[in-house]
Amino acid sequence: MPNDAFNVADDGDLTAAQDQIANGRQAFSDALVTAERTLKQATKSAERLLTEGAEVLRSQTKIYAATASEQFDEAQKQTLDGIKSRPLTATLAGLAVGFLFGVVLSSRGK
Repeated sequence: MPNDAFNVADDGDLTAAQDQIANGRQAFSDALVTAERTLKQATKSAERLLTEGAEVLRSQTKIYAATASEQFDEAQKQTLDGIKSRPLTATLAGLAVGFLFGVVLSSRGK
């Protein structure tokens, strides 16, 4: 007899425990769905920000490359104009630089 009373009480407790487990599973499932949705939104947001950042970087790089190319072309033009206007001076300067370069290299070997 005491066992029957004990089993009846256990059946009630068992039902309550099963209900709590079912509620816990549902809450976990809901939390998982919410977490997945939030993660997808965060991923889309991060992807959008990275894409925009890459586009800005690409456009700035093009601007800097164009500026550097223009400056190089201008320096080359000025150098050629200087050589054409004073060919003897340019030749002597080139020889002097070559001589100094040779002296420096020959002294390193000793």
